[in-house]
Amino acid sequence: MLRKTFESAFKARVVLEALKGEETLAELNSQYGVHDNMITRWKQELLARLPELFEKGKNRQSDGQGAKNDDLLKIIGERSYPVRHLFPGRKHA
Repeated sequence: MLRKTFESAFKARVVLEALKGEETLAELNSQYGVHDNMITRWKQELLARLPELFEKGKNRQSDGQGAKNDDLLKIIGERSYPVRHLFPGRKHA
């Protein structure tokens, strides 16, 4: 039997409904087709990782993704520089 996989947006929607507390886990189970234990696990994961959203001054991307993104933005800037000179009268963002 294959395991179901759920998209992040779906998980977020289900967890937000669970956090609202307007419906029981059983009601959410029947509404979204997700077992109570899975909803509880997603909720615990959200609550554990929530403080990361509010960290300041720290690179939240510890796998080097932040540096990679900076490099890509630099390359994009270098590539778009000549295009600006093709249309001198146009305003560029």
